[in-house]
Amino acid sequence: MVTARVVAAPGEADLEAAAAAVAERLEPTPLVPAPALGPDVHLKLECQQPTGSFKVRGATAALARVPPGEAVVTASAGNHGLAIAWSAAAQGRSATVVVPDNASAAKLSALEALPVRLVRHGGSYDEAEQHALALDGVYVSPYNDTGVIAGQASLGRELPPAELTVVVPIGGGGLASGVGLWASACGDVRVIGVEADASPAFGHALRAGELDPIVAGPTLADGLGGNVEPGSVTFELVRDHVDAVTAVSEEQIREAIRFLARAHGLVAEGAAAVGVAAVLAGVIHADGPTVVVVTGRNIALPVLAEVLAG
Repeated sequence: MVTARVVAAPGEADLEAAAAAVAERLEPTPLVPAPALGPDVHLKLECQQPTGSFKVRGATAALARVPPGEAVVTASAGNHGLAIAWSAAAQGRSATVVVPDNASAAKLSALEALPVRLVRHGGSYDEAEQHALALDGVYVSPYNDTGVIAGQASLGRELPPAELTVVVPIGGGGLASGVGLWASACGDVRVIGVEADASPAFGHALRAGELDPIVAGPTLADGLGGNVEPGSVTFELVRDHVDAVTAVSEEQIREAIRFLARAHGLVAEGAAAVGVAAVLAGVIHADGPTVVVVTGRNIALPVLAEVLAG
């Protein structure tokens, strides 16, 4: 049995410290109109972050909380691993990223280009994570981490202070938790999470009233796939601060990737496109001011070519 890690929800001081850390290292990302999605719909382009993903916000804030001289450890062969590696280099820290043996060559190549200790272990993410937790250093989860959630909340501060609906992808719930916390202090902002129909861990948990493992299927939105860590603080944060969680199909995700390329010249990975997919398909009705967060661009070129050709 996996023992649940006890992680505190970010308080006001955590959110302020994270916002300052992010502002010191990262430029605000663009907010661009998307008239084909609705008359008052905008895209928040987190795909233009230096690592190609919003994850660098959480990594930057989390590492800023670690005492000087202490090493950082994580498990990820994707956007979170890249974010930790980039943030560690930017802050002059030592970091170890544990990846499973079956990690994609493209993502390994991107990690190897950064000054990070790369460790291959196990045949799955779960096995890589268990190994990372046993290593010396401060473990930083991709989502179940106070600093990571606080860092993701910084995205909200770059949005207009107005009545608004914000649409975000949801996998482990770090981004949805952070944006939800920001929104709860605004009073007139709704947050909607979108997951993949093939791996609806959060929607299932909310319906069950607790984190309850599912059998997750394969999905083009691989960054959202799988189950949520037992005891993750993100469950309560999403339950209390996110207005709704919905899901989109694999074909809807594909069409959203094609739409972003065709209408905006953007490369988006599957997980990044689920919000657009929900609006395009009418799963979410953009009846008023709406911001759809496009979270990342790190998609393998053969996969992108296959989707665009479809």
